[in-house]
Amino acid sequence: MKARHESGLNEAGLWARFAALAGIAHECGQLALRHFSDQSSLGVTMKGSQDFLTIADGAVEALFRRRIAEAFPEDSVMGEEMGGGDAARLWIIDPIDGTANFARGDRQWCVSIGFVLDGVPELGVIHAPALGETFLARRGHGATMNGVPIKAASTHDLRRSTVEYGWSPRLPAGPYLDAVGRLYGLGCNVKRSASGALGIAHVAIGRTDAYGELHINSWDVAAGLVIATEAGARINDFCSGDWITEGNPILVTVPALWDTLFDACGIAAAPKPTKMGGA
Repeated sequence: MKARHESGLNEAGLWARFAALAGIAHECGQLALRHFSDQSSLGVTMKGSQDFLTIADGAVEALFRRRIAEAFPEDSVMGEEMGGGDAARLWIIDPIDGTANFARGDRQWCVSIGFVLDGVPELGVIHAPALGETFLARRGHGATMNGVPIKAASTHDLRRSTVEYGWSPRLPAGPYLDAVGRLYGLGCNVKRSASGALGIAHVAIGRTDAYGELHINSWDVAAGLVIATEAGARINDFCSGDWITEGNPILVTVPALWDTLFDACGIAAAPKPTKMGGA
């Protein structure tokens, strides 16, 4: 991870970006929602197996890039659709996380935007316009959903827990299925909703007790890392190595279940992905 303060950005600069974040996310969300409401406009194509792409993905990312260029021209942007690389002041966007859901009329999708300063995630918003929910956080200042403070659950008993376990087409199925089997064996309720960003947000608000995935990209989690941490969840060392460009395994849990779920989810022994990409 980079040393802090390489960017020279001060507190006022961070607050200015935080103040702009929700408004930009809502504008992007409204554009996505217009496409979602007219499924004939989506122009769905496939980047790979279960890896959907719609016209809306590119349109939302392009809008976001314009707004950042207007408001913060010194900042860089990395997005799922148009790429980019590491930078001292970096916005990371998944214009539509859960594109497979989006393309089939399922409301479980969102716009996910994180701001990373000198390698450290500082700001995050996960906006789900079809659900009417906006998760927002700044590092050290708490997390909210629709303006109301949120907190991760206090679950201690695995037999009462719900774990969301994401699947990646970049990895062989065996380790994923093995981990799901271990989780069921521990008495967990296991689910998958096909949006990693919303999966992490749901841990932050207490709807689930953990989100795990053996490989996930930075644009899926850059916002959620801040939101979940500020809500009191525990997260593995996702921000290690070339996490911004290459991704990593992810595990987000309520504190009391960390040790058991870290082992059960197989995060420490996660296989390397075969290619980049993702929903």
